Amino acid sequence: MIDRILLFPYTLTLAVRDFLYRSGLKKRHKAEVPTICVGNITVGGTGKTPHTEMIIRTLLGSERWSSSNIAVLSRGYKRHTCGFQHVTPDGTATLYGDEPLQMARKFPNVTVAVDRNRVEGADFLCHPDKLQTSRKARRCKDKNIPATDIIVLDDAFQYRRLDATVNILLIDYNRPLHTDRLLPIGRLRDFPSRTADADIIIVTKCPAYLNEWERSLWANKLGISSYSNATCKGQSRRGREQTLLFTSISYCPMTPVFPEGDPRYTYSHRLVLFTGIARDTPLRHYLSDKYKIIRGINFPDHHKYSNSDLRMIASVSAANPTAVIATTEKDAQRVVDTPKISETLKERLFQVPIEVFFLTDNEKTVFESTLLSML
Repeated sequence: MIDRILLFPYTLTLAVRDFLYRSGLKKRHKAEVPTICVGNITVGGTGKTPHTEMIIRTLLGSERWSSSNIAVLSRGYKRHTCGFQHVTPDGTATLYGDEPLQMARKFPNVTVAVDRNRVEGADFLCHPDKLQTSRKARRCKDKNIPATDIIVLDDAFQYRRLDATVNILLIDYNRPLHTDRLLPIGRLRDFPSRTADADIIIVTKCPAYLNEWERSLWANKLGISSYSNATCKGQSRRGREQTLLFTSISYCPMTPVFPEGDPRYTYSHRLVLFTGIARDTPLRHYLSDKYKIIRGINFPDHHKYSNSDLRMIASVSAANPTAVIATTEKDAQRVVDTPKISETLKERLFQVPIEVFFLTDNEKTVFESTLLSML
């Protein structure tokens, strides 16, 4: 009873919002080019950034989109700028947010932009000439972008004003929706029933193997009927075809955060790890296979590193002179923003890139064919 009372305001807000959009009382907009929405309905990391990067690679590797102007549009979480911004690789996480900056640096030929208003942001990407005249773009630092042919919308499943061409929903294998609760008691920021609005559902961070019974069980819990493990497709609660796929995490060899990084440190058997992400347990497990983690330092998700934070990390580094210092790719974008970093720390600081992979080759083929056929 107490739970229902606590959840009532949030439940009512979501219910009214859902009714307004489904009834058409609140208008939904479509961009002038195809759009791919990547998002979740939980608070915390489900792997949006590596999956967005996977989608970019899929588009770049396709015959239709390889020579097109591809854009990524994000809100730029925790950035200190306003309005539309074109994310440049030489910028900072303070200006654009860590995840958009990471993608801009990884894919220099892809336009990455941030705008809290995704409708306006998509319009600017389609008509970059408006950046020169619109008052809403007056604070944009770099207006030199090409007109886009396709937009990947990062973390936009809750942004219902923009009606995407394809909706891809991510769900953490370790946090099933049917066992979670709405905020503020649980971690759900939307109704679990909204899974029916997704065209493709990807269960992320899975173990390396799932049998057919486990896959079918997931489909059943998500309300997908007549699910076929061969086609990876079934029927949603609303009677539309829905694709259910499963991915896992792959960590790549460490790379230096700074040009001064000395790769000889990666051969050490001792490691100091610091992170500012929602959950670093998988990374710890991966690193512990090769290194003895002598110190782990946890900061809040999307933590902005201060000079005192880096001094503390440098102090731990000095106390362990042979250890390599490791962090995540997202954290590395924010660390670089910090103005006073010792040269010694720069030599020993490495990031661990992350990629995702489908559990089977068939799933990869299904994903690529399904996505590209819908655009």
